[in-house]
Amino acid sequence: MTSQTGTSSRRRRGYPKGRDVAPVALAALRSLLGDERLNARLQQRDLLIEHLHAIQDAHGHLSLVELRALAAYMNLPMAAVYETATFYAHFDVVHDHQAPPPDTTIRVCDSLSCQLAGASALHKALEARVDPDCVRVIRAPCMGRCDTAPVAEVGHHHVLYATAEGVEAVVDTGHFHPEAILWQRLDAYQQAGGYQLLANVRSGKVSIDDVLQALEVSGLRGLGGAGFPTFKKWQAVRQAAGPRYCVINADEGEPGTFKDRYHLERAPHQFLEGALISAWAIEAEALYIYLRDEYPGLHRVLHEAIAELEQASIVAPGFIIMRRGAGAYICGEESALIESLEGKPGKPRHRPPYVAQQGLFGRPTLVNNVETVYWIAPIWHKGAEWFAGHGRNGRRGLRSFSVSGRVKKPGVYLAPAGISLRELIEEYAGGMAEGHSLAAYLPGGASGGILPASKADLPLDFDTLQAHGCFIGSAAIIVLSEQDNLQAVATNLLAFFADESCGQCTPCRVGTEKMLSLLEQPTWDVQALTRLAQVMQDASICGLGQAAPNPVLGLLKNFRPALAQQQIIVSDAAEGSAQ
Repeated sequence: MTSQTGTSSRRRRGYPKGRDVAPVALAALRSLLGDERLNARLQQRDLLIEHLHAIQDAHGHLSLVELRALAAYMNLPMAAVYETATFYAHFDVVHDHQAPPPDTTIRVCDSLSCQLAGASALHKALEARVDPDCVRVIRAPCMGRCDTAPVAEVGHHHVLYATAEGVEAVVDTGHFHPEAILWQRLDAYQQAGGYQLLANVRSGKVSIDDVLQALEVSGLRGLGGAGFPTFKKWQAVRQAAGPRYCVINADEGEPGTFKDRYHLERAPHQFLEGALISAWAIEAEALYIYLRDEYPGLHRVLHEAIAELEQASIVAPGFIIMRRGAGAYICGEESALIESLEGKPGKPRHRPPYVAQQGLFGRPTLVNNVETVYWIAPIWHKGAEWFAGHGRNGRRGLRSFSVSGRVKKPGVYLAPAGISLRELIEEYAGGMAEGHSLAAYLPGGASGGILPASKADLPLDFDTLQAHGCFIGSAAIIVLSEQDNLQAVATNLLAFFADESCGQCTPCRVGTEKMLSLLEQPTWDVQALTRLAQVMQDASICGLGQAAPNPVLGLLKNFRPALAQQQIIVSDAAEGSAQ
């Protein structure tokens, strides 16, 4: 069958389906990313998110014309490109009928720590002051700067202790670049004995058994939240058939957590040495570092530090591969992180198989947290007993606590594992903020639950809080006082989980939204909340849905009188339904 012009109404075989790709857009893409016809590597799926970042950075948004061109460039279905681009919060996809966003974006952090410091009022003030045709003001999840709350980001520049006037001044100056970071360079680190352990393990002076024994004696565990013994994880991956990969999870998105940023900004080479030793231990083909997009200054620091290593021939060019997150809390879960590294939406995988067996590109993969590998070289040089010798209340080791909220001196504090909250506040954080008295605290960020002041003497460590319905996680301590509204705290946390759910499983996707709606009511239906919590904990695929109810259950268990004082009616009668 032919049309009136005589041409076939069917597309010729091999011609891409869908709308035609604009040659101009494809040419512009080649100018930005490189010519894929000369370098086939540019078409590999794992570069998709990096390519999307390049387009977003260059144009301030992602038009469908550019996404179609990218699909052709990478030889991918448009659906795959679109699905990935729309999954991540930091990509602005603009449809054909839509206007692009304003040139300037102000993101106001709405995490709990920033809410306590007045982020909502800041957001309203900024909306009233800016021209919406030129500047947009949007809410954003935790930016990892909870010790300087409230925080706003203009472009890639973070405004600490932000005020409307201060943010407006940044907008007026047009200084949207990341803040400068002073960090320990390679020469200084080597003069202090840096990379000596790496050289010794590579030369055979120190064996893998020596390192594993030191890690076992030290008691070092995964410090990203799970707390799995480090030496056991290394052994498990080593036993799997190669090739293998090593991945560092630097996507600390848990509200209240900023310890990894603190260490990376000061001693990136100590971190890199530990990461390289981890890669050596499992004979990895490559070392991937997945760093959250909220740390733009650190992206520059790590790229420069890696370049120093390559120039000094300490590491082969291309062995360390940096990857940039795109605003998705779920990518802190290791299998979701692997999916993101492969250029896909960061949706957790069903397990088994575990990533230690089948991870990045289907190969055995070791995933370690930043702080975990940060301690490897010091543990060797100072001795495993040195690290294990710290601790209180029968616990062992050191922990980096991110402390924020109602204390005089928020910050990252290196303290003995097992220290109590009361000791941490008094000995490290300068005591409670003026005019505030301790009422409650979150021991492990948004997902770690909530405890009353009466339990401020519990040891803060792995395995010590589970009996109280909580866990230490990434040691993100958010301190609350009697002046804080508990309903506002609960709704803030559940709004975060509802927004960050990847949507893959119904118990989490629907459950977080339903729980948020129940918490926004003046009467809290205990039966509905607890039934819903049980379903989410039992049936969610990953830890996000399983842990989201923790703060709510903690409030129902330990804070009934405080909720009553704040005019929240807690009803045990079946007044609602979790369905």
